[in-house]
Amino acid sequence: MTHKYHAMIIGAHPDDSEFAIAGTVANWTRDGKKVVYVICTNGNKGTNDPKMTPERLTGIRKKEEMAAAQVLGVKEVVFLGHDDQSLEDTPEFRKELVKEIRTYQPRIVAAPDPYRKYIWHRDHRIAGQVALDAVYPFARDRLAYPDLFEAGLLPHKVRELLFWGANEPNYFMDVSQTYETKLSALRCHESQLSQFREGWQKWFRDMHTWHSKKHNYELAEAFYRVEVQY
Repeated sequence: MTHKYHAMIIGAHPDDSEFAIAGTVANWTRDGKKVVYVICTNGNKGTNDPKMTPERLTGIRKKEEMAAAQVLGVKEVVFLGHDDQSLEDTPEFRKELVKEIRTYQPRIVAAPDPYRKYIWHRDHRIAGQVALDAVYPFARDRLAYPDLFEAGLLPHKVRELLFWGANEPNYFMDVSQTYETKLSALRCHESQLSQFREGWQKWFRDMHTWHSKKHNYELAEAFYRVEVQY
């Protein structure tokens, strides 16, 4: 099975990918591997500013995501354009993700962990669950969404899933050399970081240090990794 892209990152909102997996993405692109972003919502509710409108915020967050992708070396960004806080597990949404998987044919798909316990944005749970279902079995099966097949989007087998935000991660990526690149990409999301409490950089670094404590890494990102068996 040919893989046109090394990885597809499916984020519920603009900025999710930068918080969760940007160090890993920077590792991949630094090595010449192709990565595509699929951003499911426009993030149009992510503000505490009483003067901000959803329409204006949509434009701001799209520009921020494009700037962050450029920092990371991600040349393809797909915006599905759903409203923030609106994702649902529907055949239509699943078909959108199947279409992108068959178009870009990634080896790896990364997404939020749909099974995370306790506090987790509902859009994250839904995006992760629909991404999982899109990978298996829908992107694989020729008779799933036959109109996509008729349009030339052939079945594709993803080989690996990486879920971020997992309560019990089993895979850790060394991002010691790309952490500053991750921070630079994250800082592109000024509309979101302006709402963070002062000193967020410390707890953010501490989290990456904690993820690396069982390995000989300085800093790490953590995932639940699944090899897809067909």
